[in-house]
Amino acid sequence: MASLDHVDLELIAALSADPRATVVALAEKLGMSRNTVQARMSRLEKSGVFQSFERSISPAALGFPLQAFVSIGVSQASLPSITDELRRVPEVIQVHGVSGQVDLLALVACRDARHLFDVDARILAIGGVVRTETQLVMSDSIPYRVSGLLELARREPRR
Repeated sequence: MASLDHVDLELIAALSADPRATVVALAEKLGMSRNTVQARMSRLEKSGVFQSFERSISPAALGFPLQAFVSIGVSQASLPSITDELRRVPEVIQVHGVSGQVDLLALVACRDARHLFDVDARILAIGGVVRTETQLVMSDSIPYRVSGLLELARREPRR
């Protein structure tokens, strides 16, 4: 991961505030040359600072209004193949490896309760999956965000 300087943080903040901003608009806003902005964005992208350029789209808008977290217990030796299999399940939006009683936490989106039941059954059928536990998402109280971390990073440099 790249070490971010003040200019990088200002660029990321401007991009966070206006994700559709062009390189030219960012350069203008930050008082930098277009080439400098482009070079920095390329470096940030290559170093993994940008997680995705995929738009965040509401699963409900696509016809999948029911979301759930599926806690997955696995046989540790099977973890890489389980991850590959989960990647092939289109309803799986995101998976995190976690510590504690379970090994993986998956966010899934489904059309209804029956669809969720079927998705859970497909996950359970993956070789090496030992158990699952499902919790319905009742609200999106705080959606994914990094704006607070960005502001903190701009105020307090890394130690």
